[in-house]
Amino acid sequence: MGIMVNLDVMMAKRKMGLGELAEQVGISNANLSILKNNKAKAIRFSTLEKICEVLNCQPGDLLVYEEEDL
Repeated sequence: MGIMVNLDVMMAKRKMGLGELAEQVGISNANLSILKNNKAKAIRFSTLEKICEVLNCQPGDLLVYEEEDL
């Protein structure tokens, strides 16, 4: 598994849609969707910082490490 992004959970808690969050963060809907669906290989700290600012959360609220099944 590795690092999982719980962006959809935080968006639901804040009652915010993908389009609204993308606009406020300043990234495309497509790139935010990639992140939300755990398809991203990396994230810029500046993007993570802006997401945390908009959603009023901590990076640990969004990113979770899950051990891989052996």
